[in-house]
Amino acid sequence: MNFINEQYSNLPETGKKFKNDYVTAHPFPSIYFDNFFNQNMLNEVLDEFPDMRNKPDLKFDTPNEIKLASKGEYRFGEKTKAFMHYLNSQPFLEFLTELTGIEKLIPDPYFEGAGCHQILPGGLLKVHADFNKNRFLGLDRRLNVLVYLNKDWDESYGGHFELWDKEMKQCEKKILPLFNRMAMFSTTSFSYHGHPNPLTCPPDRNRKSLALYYYTNGRPVEEVEEGLEEHRTIFKYRKEDGEAKKFAQKQSFKEYVKLFVPPILTSEGRKSLKKIQP
Repeated sequence: MNFINEQYSNLPETGKKFKNDYVTAHPFPSIYFDNFFNQNMLNEVLDEFPDMRNKPDLKFDTPNEIKLASKGEYRFGEKTKAFMHYLNSQPFLEFLTELTGIEKLIPDPYFEGAGCHQILPGGLLKVHADFNKNRFLGLDRRLNVLVYLNKDWDESYGGHFELWDKEMKQCEKKILPLFNRMAMFSTTSFSYHGHPNPLTCPPDRNRKSLALYYYTNGRPVEEVEEGLEEHRTIFKYRKEDGEAKKFAQKQSFKEYVKLFVPPILTSEGRKSLKKIQP
């Protein structure tokens, strides 16, 4: 199957051609390509995109994130599975290395946190830095690749992929999630991104994307903030994100309490005890 558009089909040369654009981008190394993939193939992928609206185990619903996300590859259709496997293959990995300069990239066959992402009207994902360690593999997360699947997506619908500066003073780049647009960026403890405003598309529309993450065994020390050598998602807040900030502070306090309070004294501990009582 031909996955790549003819214009970009010489992947090593494409990587070399756009490398300078990638590494010099602001606010951090990033790039996007339009019509990178074979249109007919991507149409087939879109046709079998899973509807996750009635799957509570795939739902994220907090002030920080309101979205749906698949787990693993079990919800992939056959075309999607072939496409995602290709994006984890040697030719594509070598293209990514040529483009980004990140050597010895390792794909994630478990699609931890990756896969099919779906956001309904009103959904959002606050600005954040991603988790930097794969909890299954123990590897360092270095690169995100996002493939958007939204046809006839109007600017007024929102859902822009936003890239923010390290000090969280301003959004420096906005990318509309158009069909057959591939965005990618280097993942560090301060590559802040997201789409923090609620989606405003019509009720019969939703924002669809495929996400893939790539890893290495170790990473440059300058990509990690001191004290954050291993972290989960770090959310950052704008002035208008008061509710999400309060939620994060509450969650942080709960985690802090767990460090000092015996589990049996917490609400989770009491629930567990009830389950094992005769």
